[in-house]
Amino acid sequence: MSATQLETITLGGGCFWCLEAVYLLVDGVSAVESGYSNGHVDHPTYEQVCAGDTGHAEVVRITFDPQRITLRELLAIFFVIHDPTSLNRQGNDVGTQYRSGIYFDDPQHEAIARDVIAELAASDKSGRPVVTEVLPLANFSRAEDYHQRYFEQHPGQGYCAFVVAPKVEKFRRVFAERVRKAR
Repeated sequence: MSATQLETITLGGGCFWCLEAVYLLVDGVSAVESGYSNGHVDHPTYEQVCAGDTGHAEVVRITFDPQRITLRELLAIFFVIHDPTSLNRQGNDVGTQYRSGIYFDDPQHEAIARDVIAELAASDKSGRPVVTEVLPLANFSRAEDYHQRYFEQHPGQGYCAFVVAPKVEKFRRVFAERVRKAR
């Protein structure tokens, strides 16, 4: 029996704390790392990215076992926990750093992402276009240590309690079968 080859995908959907908190709970995901990607500054700081001058998006790099969860399933979660029709913002977070994006290393991942977006757009009755960009991953940089597992460490902090927690609960409700079992 051969070992399963893990895969990665990088997603941007607003503040990385929200995405990280959800994907850490997904069965089949082995690692989630908050960071910055697709900007023009090498190794930017959080403050630089927040200022909006680096071109980076706040992202999470997700490592997953495709034998346990498919990219299509990961993207289904992604499109439920953020608004893919909101250009450069999620809720009160405004700026290009909060854009919706799928950043890939594997050309097959690009094809799957484009298919999922086309299906989403075809099924949407709101008439609002999906603005999620699909681009090769570029210039990824890991966020500072204090951003890693932020929600887990600060559940009572205002943003976590009022923005992150509802997204986590929505994931648990909509995708109950995908929630990682306690070990």
